[in-house]
Amino acid sequence: MARLRDRLLRLALAIRSLLFWSLVYCYCGLCASIHLLKLLWSIGKGPAQTFRRAAREHPPACLNDPSLGTHCYVRIKDSGLRFHYVAAGERGKPLMLLLHGFPEFWYSWRHQLREFKSEYRVVALDLRGYGETDAPIHRENYKLDCLITDIKDILDSLGYSKCVLIGHDWGGMIAWLIAICYPEMVMKLIVINFPHPNVFTEYILRHPAQLFKSSHYYFFQIPWFPEFMFSINDFKALKHLFTSQRTGIGRKGCRLTTEDLEAYIYVFSQPGALSGPINHYRNIFRPGSWEVQDQCAGKWCLIGACSLGDYPGLSSWTILKERWRQKKR
Repeated sequence: MARLRDRLLRLALAIRSLLFWSLVYCYCGLCASIHLLKLLWSIGKGPAQTFRRAAREHPPACLNDPSLGTHCYVRIKDSGLRFHYVAAGERGKPLMLLLHGFPEFWYSWRHQLREFKSEYRVVALDLRGYGETDAPIHRENYKLDCLITDIKDILDSLGYSKCVLIGHDWGGMIAWLIAICYPEMVMKLIVINFPHPNVFTEYILRHPAQLFKSSHYYFFQIPWFPEFMFSINDFKALKHLFTSQRTGIGRKGCRLTTEDLEAYIYVFSQPGALSGPINHYRNIFRPGSWEVQDQCAGKWCLIGACSLGDYPGLSSWTILKERWRQKKR
């Protein structure tokens, strides 16, 4: 009887896994088909315009604005990667570490660099694969455990044992995981536009339709095509993300300036600059044995709007590998 139950359980798990991966691959194919139709429509309207790309050899002046801070680099010994960051405020003050989202880079924190430098050593980081930080070629180099280790190693390299950790969007997801894996490193946690992993997973399990509201996560699983679609029409899709009413900065007085927008286009128009950021997403469906550990404490706070419609339902986001627990023993 025990053997029968064991076999039935294994069969149920196999069927569940088959259904899950069938859903993933089917939706990836659907997303690719939709974007292919968009490409054909664009070519039909104007082939020359579709493949036009302005030359951007020099960065906009705003990226070298001295009032934002100093451009610095640190090479991590274990991974060998060189990370770029902009730092403002005196050394020795408490560290405020800023983690950006997609499609962004350190410049997204320009206002915070100016605002908090009087009280903190403010560091706005280019995450692995973004901006001037090194971008490994293989997608395996962008697994969640690699991203978590990056932040820990950077903190050590900066000479700090703890920090005020602030993350937005994808950087918010990394910030949650850092706080769960290494709570002793986090004095305060501020997450903008990303729900706690446990809350998010529970929502997904109760609302499976949420999976279909984040098509870009599925589209990003396809090799090279997403990068190509971002680049057509002189990066029109990227501009749309920042300027449209639905996803852009639309409040009166808070719009991006022309130079601000050009800064983003300049960074992501460099050769290979889109592959690293998109590779972050190409690992979220990879099989993994992760487990949730809820270690929320009163010193952490969550601010901002957690727009659940922007994120996919992936159990791998809410789980932490057993080896993290072993590391901390």
